[in-house]
Amino acid sequence: MKQMKSIMVALLWLVGSCSALAQADQPSRTVLVGSPQLHAERDDVALDAQRERIALQILLRSVEKKIVSAADAMPADKYGFAPTDGEFKGVRTFGQQVKHLAATNHILAAAALGEEPPTDAGDEVGPEAIRTKAEILDYLNGSFARLGKAIDAIGDKNVGVKSSPISPLRANVATRLTFTVEALIHAFDHYGQMVEYLRMNGVVPPASRP
Repeated sequence: MKQMKSIMVALLWLVGSCSALAQADQPSRTVLVGSPQLHAERDDVALDAQRERIALQILLRSVEKKIVSAADAMPADKYGFAPTDGEFKGVRTFGQQVKHLAATNHILAAAALGEEPPTDAGDEVGPEAIRTKAEILDYLNGSFARLGKAIDAIGDKNVGVKSSPISPLRANVATRLTFTVEALIHAFDHYGQMVEYLRMNGVVPPASRP
């Protein structure tokens, strides 16, 4: 019990000392709720748009490099490949996976930039006219470029944000940042599937090579 009392006394002394030091380091002040000073302090912990843009661009480049290299690694004659050994009825082919990923990038980037979704993106399927490996790769690269523009617009109050029917985020909580993060999460989900398709065809994904 004496030891516990000693600890409590020490803690009280420490708290009192810290309080005294804090008061000595800065002038005494009273901050009222709703005062400009309180709002300024809250702004210090608000979103730092520049840091978010830089961080997301780094992540975007990392995701883009892995996905584009994986899409390029699959031989053109295997873009129509879909697994059949197991329960895979109705799954997308490799080419359809990549087109779907790119179409979703375009749709979410449009919402993040306050634009209507591209009419040729369809229901996350992508343009019907785009069929060959080269065309799909161009479409994929273009989709990441659009996401890059959406990230660059984070913090720009002159650019609006629209809700997206393919996003679980409602209009009252959706932001440019959340749409771009959603696109990156979705892209990596399909990257995992692309990796499986590649390995089923004897191709080691570039990101996994020594």
